[in-house]
Amino acid sequence: MANIQVKRIYDPYEENDGYRILVDRLWPRGIKKESARIDKWLKDVAPSNALREEFHHEAEKWGGFLKAYRAELEASPALAELRADIARHNTVTLLYAARNTEQNNAVALAGIVQAQL
Repeated sequence: MANIQVKRIYDPYEENDGYRILVDRLWPRGIKKESARIDKWLKDVAPSNALREEFHHEAEKWGGFLKAYRAELEASPALAELRADIARHNTVTLLYAARNTEQNNAVALAGIVQAQL
């Protein structure tokens, strides 16, 4: 079973990051594509713009966000692509740009995928 990690894209690259996947719909501000050190940008696995804007990283909306995001993922072929990437690598790091390190789409996505493995 793969080791799934979650990390801000602004944090320094480390050897133990393994296969690095950016899971945000928008490219992170201030990061140059040439120096991002990502292996894949899987923007279709990110929450829809409407869901992202509604959640807006407000703690009291986290439960509703998780439920709605899970429903979006179940209808998305990008989730199968992510699962295939995870199956091919020993370590996968899901990268995100949000300041909130505990309640963001990458944390939610890691939890959803790990529950399905």
